[in-house]
Amino acid sequence: MKDEPIDTHSFIWCGICPDKLSTKATSSLILDRSNILFLSIASIWEMQIKLQLGKLRFDIPLSELLAIQQQINAIQLLPLELVHIWTLGSLPPHHRDPFDRMLIAGSIASQMPILSVDSAFDSYSIQRLW
Repeated sequence: MKDEPIDTHSFIWCGICPDKLSTKATSSLILDRSNILFLSIASIWEMQIKLQLGKLRFDIPLSELLAIQQQINAIQLLPLELVHIWTLGSLPPHHRDPFDRMLIAGSIASQMPILSVDSAFDSYSIQRLW
């Protein structure tokens, strides 16, 4: 059993357009029920902000999308912990997106690999799965 946080776009693709996910992401990680998938509260925060700014659009409310994905893919929520915030202080500035930096810090602090297509994550001491 593996605990794996998923990046914001991976969550969106999982629910909206799963064909954008890699074969490994779909078959080996998401559909393998021995894996526990986590979505960071930071990702929900990011999506809500982007929805409000008109940079993201869903056909259903975010709360429904989250509930559906929690039911279908057993996605658990990864809370923001102080250790995640303190880990930000040691991150080099390879990636400037504040939400991605929080996901990276959470992955480091929780010692979990992250499911992401974003190769910029490879600049940090985390395992990126795709």
